[in-house]
Amino acid sequence: MAYTAAVITLSDKGAAGEREDKSGPAIVEMLKSAGYDIKETLLLADEQFLLEKELMRLSDQRQVNVIFTTGGTGFSERDRTPEATIAVCDRMANGIAEAIRNYSMTITPRAMFSRAVSGIRKKTLIINLPGSPKAVRESLEYIIDALAHGLEILSGEARDC
Repeated sequence: MAYTAAVITLSDKGAAGEREDKSGPAIVEMLKSAGYDIKETLLLADEQFLLEKELMRLSDQRQVNVIFTTGGTGFSERDRTPEATIAVCDRMANGIAEAIRNYSMTITPRAMFSRAVSGIRKKTLIINLPGSPKAVRESLEYIIDALAHGLEILSGEARDC
């Protein structure tokens, strides 16, 4: 089955047209190569309310299987992606964010500063990825093969973990 996905980039400078978004397109490219059907890509300012609204719309109305966010997971005062994700999720999927962070720590000690989370809203998995294109590629490469099994369980296609 081809899973559906949406990609949301959080960047004040990107949304203002002051910086090119390279992380969102990197996610799209990798997902397409893995057979995902990309339903939407968005570039938003770092506004928690806007992100919450889009996560709910993509989950509840578009019913995509997985939403990837990129950016907004660090220590900056404007970094609110984890808070928005937690606010809209019914259940958390901490193992995904923990696995990414653990793997990233083998590459750079700065990975400890990631506040990324992962969770589930209804039948949609939401995964926060880092903001840099390099870190996005490394993180997604690490989880993409195993991700299909989690989506099978979430969608009811498979029963056993």
